[in-house]
This record gives sequence, structure tokens and C-alpha cells, in this order.
Amino acid sequence: MKSQITIKNIQDLLIKGVQKIYVDDETSRRMWWASLEVIQKDFLSQNYKKGGIWVASPLPALNEKKFFNQLHGWLWAPEGFPYFQNENAGFLPGNNSDKLKKDSDIVSNYKVLNLGQKDGYEPFLMIITPNFQCILSIAGEKDKKILLMKCDEESLKISIELMHAKLNQENYDEGVKFRSAINNLGNLSINNQFEKLFWPILSAKLANFMPKHNIQNSAENYEKNVQITEAKLLRAISHEVRTPLATIRTLISSTLKKYNMDESMRNRLIQIDNECNEQIDRFGLIFNAAELVSNEVPSQNNLAKINLAEIFKKLSPLWNKQLNRRGISLKIDIPNQLPQILSDSEKLELMLSGLIDKNTRGLKEGSTLILELRTAGQKLKLQLKVQKLDINHKEILKKDNSSDIGPVLNWNPQTGSLQLSQNATQKLLASLGGHVTKRRDTGLTVFFPISDSK
Repeated sequence: MKSQITIKNIQDLLIKGVQKIYVDDETSRRMWWASLEVIQKDFLSQNYKKGGIWVASPLPALNEKKFFNQLHGWLWAPEGFPYFQNENAGFLPGNNSDKLKKDSDIVSNYKVLNLGQKDGYEPFLMIITPNFQCILSIAGEKDKKILLMKCDEESLKISIELMHAKLNQENYDEGVKFRSAINNLGNLSINNQFEKLFWPILSAKLANFMPKHNIQNSAENYEKNVQITEAKLLRAISHEVRTPLATIRTLISSTLKKYNMDESMRNRLIQIDNECNEQIDRFGLIFNAAELVSNEVPSQNNLAKINLAEIFKKLSPLWNKQLNRRGISLKIDIPNQLPQILSDSEKLELMLSGLIDKNTRGLKEGSTLILELRTAGQKLKLQLKVQKLDINHKEILKKDNSSDIGPVLNWNPQTGSLQLSQNATQKLLASLGGHVTKRRDTGLTVFFPISDSK
């Protein structure tokens, strides 16, 4: 019996004989972003109209509708795709695949397959057109990565055959379609100039990430410049996501008012409306965090006296409904008399919903989220605790398998969940008067200043 072919097998094979220049995770991530832009803008844009194929993992790396319309694709993605939004996870900050949700025809133009644990989560992209071909990947261990780019005939031949074999093992019908798509391209014209041009263009693009100051600029200034660039990109993406979702909500509201329909159809539209609203709020929170990272809004601005207990009472029915849909229980423990705090009421409501979403994403049915409010000296302490029950009904703590992928976002490859990073969470809460403490596997605690103490 043949052994199962994995994405990692293909990466390991391609890396053999390559001169290895290792970089840390952050550097490899920036190299990946820049490489995607170079390949698509400078090469694929001139070579996609005659058709072709693309194969990617763990998320689509292409970012323009014209490519999806013209090229046939196969994507190995984590379980839950596309519920977890597809946007900018891991090594894909420039990926506009949130746009895919607006057009089901694009989504139907590529086949989504389950990414196995042995495939790994390192990014992989193969593009084959009649006149342009390349393979791009990141490989290696943590903080010891290399950017791999192959476009020679032998590497392309091996990768095509292995991809065909992998598809045959996992989905025979898709294997037939893949081979047919390759055969329809005819004899490939290998662009020998591509490799000679790719590396200089990539070097120039990476150089543009540098702050435009003298060479004595510190590493800290460089890193801050990169973070601001990423944050501005996230702000733009957040806006692009929220705008169509708001339009969908408007259309749903109009449809519910104008047309008579059976109860099941009405409930389905209401469910879609609820999902849109949750994602609008979620990306609104990401937008706020990106503003803070860009230093484009002052911290602790317009703080006023508010009653946090009243906010909990007001929002708890909505939180209960959201969590109940996923089989998660909510317990709120608030004393009768609590002092007011200093914060921003509107932004804090959004932040609290974001914290609940962040701490319950990926939880299995039967889990419980506990919210507690207590006074702690001149502070009001909010605690979020997550409980799961084993088969013997013993409490076990939620383990965090996620990792930060930049200054604003955090990604859990096991669930595909994209959330605010711990750094962004701390900055947002600080701008709302709060101070967050988090110890791994023990939940989250936030302290807010009591209004009379300032």
C-alpha cells in the first residue's frame, strides 16, 4: 500500500539541495507577503487569461477576482473553511479572500479539501499556466524558516505528479479533473527569465518596507514601521468586509418587511442577519485595534462614568443567544451593588462581545463561559473563565493552541479561528481604561478603575 502523500512531503522534497538561508518567523512572513504580490502583480497578471490551475494550502493565496474566474484551483484548508473568514490568516495579510464571500461563483471555481494534520500549516502555492509557472512555499522550523521558490521544469514535473497522486488518494474525481486541466494546457513554455527577475524585484519590494530615514534607524523603529503598515492594511480590509455585510443586512430587513414567507424561511433570514451583525462587530473591533496600533487615535479618549453591571444585563440575552447556537452555556455572576467605572460605553460593549467571542471560538458543545464582576480595592475586576467537562464531568481548562501573526491578529491553525492578538487586546482595553492580565489556560482578568478613585 502506497504511503499517504502530504503537502509537507512535497515541501521537503523541493527543499532538498536548496541553499538554506534561515530567517525568523516574522521575516519569513514579510517575505511571503512580498513574494505573493510580486508573483501576482508582475507575472501572473500578464499570464492568466489563457487559463491554468493553482493549488494552495492552508488558505487561498491569490487576491483578485479575475484570477479565481480564469484559473481552476484546489485548496487544502483547515476544518471549518470558509466559516473562519479566510482572511489574512498566517502568512496571508494581503489576501482579499473575504471578497469570495460576496460571489459564490468564485468559491465554486475551486475545490476545498480537508487539510490533514500531517500536511502541516506552512503556506504553499503552485501556479501552472501555459506561459508562467512557479511554486512558492515557506518551510522549516520555528524561527528557522526559508522562502522556497521553484520554477524549473524538473521541480514543476515532480510537484504536478505528486499533487495528482495526492488528489487520487483523497478524492479520485478531483484527481481526474486535475489531470484533465493540466493536459488541456498543452506543452508548457517554461519562462527562464522569471527566476532571474523574481529575486531582484522581491529584494526591491522588501527594501521598501524599511523606514525612509538614515541607516542608523534602530530595529525597533523598523519593526514599528512594519506594524503600522500591517495595521493600515487591516483597517482597509475591515472596512471592505463590513460594507457588504451591512448591505446584506439592509436587504434582509427590506425583504422581511415586504414579503410574506413561511416561518422556516423567515428564521433562516434572521439567522443570516445575526451572523452578519456578529461579523460586522467583530471586524469593527479589529478596525479599532488597527487604529490603535497605527497610533491614529489617542488612548483613553472620552472616558466617562458607566455602570458595567447594567451593560452586562443589557447584553447578556444577546450573548446567551449567540452562545446557545453553538451549544455553549453562559453564567454571569454579578453582586447587587457595584461602583461605576471609567470607560467608553459604546466601544466597551463591542470589546466585551469581542472578548466573549475570542474566549469561546473553537469550544465544543457543552462548554461553559463564566463572567464574574467583583470589586478589588479601587478597581472593578472582570474575570472570564472557560470550562469544559470530560466524560466524568470533571472540569478541565481550555488550552490555547493559537499564536500571534502580527501586531493585531492571532490565529489558531487547529480551528481556523482568527481573533485579536493579546497585544491588541491589551491596547484596546487600555484605551478603555482597563488593564488585562492573562495566564495561559486560566482565562482572562480585566481591571477597570472605579470612577470615584480618579
